[in-house]
Amino acid sequence: QVQLVESGGGLVQAGGSLRLACAASGGTFSRYVMGWFRQAPGKERAFVAAIGWSGGNIYYADSVKGRFTISRDNAKNTVYLQMNSLKPEDTAVYYCAADPVGRPVVVVSYSSAYDYWGQGTQVTVSS
Repeated sequence: QVQLVESGGGLVQAGGSLRLACAASGGTFSRYVMGWFRQAPGKERAFVAAIGWSGGNIYYADSVKGRFTISRDNAKNTVYLQMNSLKPEDTAVYYCAADPVGRPVVVVSYSSAYDYWGQGTQVTVSS
Protein backbone atom coordinates (compact mmCIF):
# COMPACT_ATOMS: atom_id res chain seq x y z
CA GLN A 1 0.00 0.00 0.00
CA VAL A 2 1.40 3.37 -1.03
CA GLN A 3 1.38 6.12 1.56
CA LEU A 4 1.87 9.80 0.75
CA VAL A 5 2.62 12.47 3.32
CA GLU A 6 2.66 16.16 2.39
CA SER A 7 4.52 18.86 4.30
CA GLY A 8 5.56 22.46 3.89
CA GLY A 9 2.24 24.26 3.93
CA GLY A 10 1.64 27.40 5.96
CA LEU A 11 0.69 31.05 5.97
CA VAL A 12 2.51 33.41 3.64
CA GLN A 13 1.96 36.92 2.34
CA ALA A 14 1.10 37.57 -1.27
CA GLY A 15 4.23 37.55 -3.39
CA GLY A 16 5.95 35.08 -1.09
CA SER A 17 7.09 31.53 -1.63
CA LEU A 18 6.55 28.09 -0.17
CA ARG A 19 7.98 24.68 -0.99
CA LEU A 20 5.75 21.67 -0.53
CA ALA A 21 7.12 18.17 -0.24
CA CYS A 22 5.39 14.81 -0.56
CA ALA A 23 7.17 11.75 0.79
CA ALA A 24 6.09 8.36 -0.52
CA SER A 25 6.47 4.95 1.04
CA GLY A 26 5.26 1.43 0.43
CA GLY A 27 5.74 1.23 -3.30
CA THR A 28 8.07 1.78 -6.24
CA PHE A 29 8.07 5.58 -6.28
CA SER A 30 10.42 5.83 -9.25
CA ARG A 31 7.78 4.23 -11.48
CA TYR A 32 4.89 6.53 -10.52
CA VAL A 33 3.50 9.57 -12.23
CA MET A 34 3.09 12.11 -9.45
CA GLY A 35 0.64 14.98 -9.32
CA TRP A 36 -0.29 17.94 -7.17
CA PHE A 37 -3.90 19.07 -6.82
CA ARG A 38 -5.54 21.72 -4.67
CA GLN A 39 -8.97 22.34 -3.25
CA ALA A 40 -10.18 25.73 -2.12
CA PRO A 41 -13.20 26.09 0.18
CA GLY A 42 -16.42 25.51 -1.72
CA LYS A 43 -14.61 24.49 -4.91
CA GLU A 44 -13.79 21.29 -6.73
CA ARG A 45 -10.36 19.72 -6.42
CA ALA A 46 -8.23 21.17 -9.21
CA PHE A 47 -5.11 20.02 -11.01
CA VAL A 48 -1.92 21.97 -10.32
CA ALA A 49 1.01 20.03 -11.77
CA ALA A 50 2.25 16.57 -12.68
CA ILE A 51 5.59 14.94 -13.37
CA GLY A 52 6.49 11.71 -15.09
CA TRP A 53 8.49 8.95 -13.47
CA SER A 54 11.83 10.15 -14.86
CA GLY A 55 11.08 13.85 -14.38
CA GLY A 56 11.23 14.42 -18.11
CA ASN A 57 7.52 15.07 -18.67
CA ILE A 58 6.04 17.94 -16.72
CA TYR A 59 2.61 19.52 -16.92
CA TYR A 60 1.10 22.59 -15.27
CA ALA A 61 -2.29 24.17 -14.94
CA ASP A 62 -2.41 27.50 -16.77
CA SER A 63 -3.07 29.31 -13.49
CA VAL A 64 0.33 28.35 -12.05
CA LYS A 65 2.58 28.31 -15.12
CA GLY A 66 5.65 30.45 -14.60
CA ARG A 67 5.14 30.58 -10.83
CA PHE A 68 5.16 26.95 -9.66
CA THR A 69 7.77 24.27 -10.33
CA ILE A 70 7.28 20.56 -9.79
CA SER A 71 10.27 18.29 -9.32
CA ARG A 72 11.11 14.90 -7.88
CA ASP A 73 13.97 13.09 -6.21
CA ASN A 74 13.56 9.37 -6.79
CA ALA A 75 16.42 8.58 -4.41
CA LYS A 76 14.41 10.23 -1.63
CA ASN A 77 10.98 9.03 -2.79
CA THR A 78 9.85 12.64 -2.69
CA VAL A 79 8.09 15.04 -5.03
CA TYR A 80 8.23 18.80 -4.53
CA LEU A 81 6.19 21.81 -5.49
CA GLN A 82 8.05 25.11 -5.38
CA MET A 83 5.50 27.92 -5.30
CA ASN A 84 6.66 31.46 -6.01
CA SER A 85 4.81 34.76 -6.45
CA LEU A 86 1.93 33.38 -4.45
CA LYS A 87 -1.48 35.01 -4.74
CA PRO A 88 -4.48 34.95 -2.39
CA GLU A 89 -6.29 32.79 -4.95
CA ASP A 90 -3.64 30.09 -4.41
CA THR A 91 -5.10 29.53 -0.94
CA ALA A 92 -6.21 25.90 -0.72
CA VAL A 93 -5.46 22.50 0.69
CA TYR A 94 -2.77 20.98 -1.50
CA TYR A 95 -2.71 17.24 -2.13
CA CYS A 96 -0.15 15.04 -3.77
CA ALA A 97 -1.24 11.97 -5.67
CA ALA A 98 0.37 8.94 -7.28
CA ASP A 99 -0.50 7.11 -10.47
CA PRO A 100 1.30 3.74 -10.40
CA VAL A 101 -0.15 2.67 -13.74
CA GLY A 102 1.20 5.41 -15.98
CA ARG A 103 -2.03 6.37 -17.65
CA PRO A 104 -2.05 8.34 -20.92
CA VAL A 105 -0.90 11.92 -20.71
CA VAL A 106 -4.32 13.19 -21.78
CA VAL A 107 -5.69 12.25 -18.35
CA VAL A 108 -2.82 13.56 -16.23
CA SER A 109 -4.94 16.49 -15.02
CA TYR A 110 -7.86 14.30 -13.90
CA SER A 111 -8.01 13.32 -10.25
CA SER A 112 -9.49 9.98 -11.29
CA ALA A 113 -6.16 9.09 -12.94
CA TYR A 114 -4.50 8.80 -9.53
CA ASP A 115 -4.88 5.86 -7.17
CA TYR A 116 -3.19 7.15 -4.04
CA TRP A 117 -3.57 10.46 -2.21
CA GLY A 118 -1.97 12.22 0.70
CA GLN A 119 -3.88 13.85 3.53
CA GLY A 120 -3.25 17.37 2.26
CA THR A 121 -1.44 20.43 3.56
CA GLN A 122 -2.99 23.86 4.00
CA VAL A 123 -1.57 26.82 2.11
CA THR A 124 -2.93 30.23 3.02
CA VAL A 125 -1.86 33.37 1.16
CA SER A 126 -2.77 36.67 2.77
CA SER A 127 -3.27 39.84 0.79
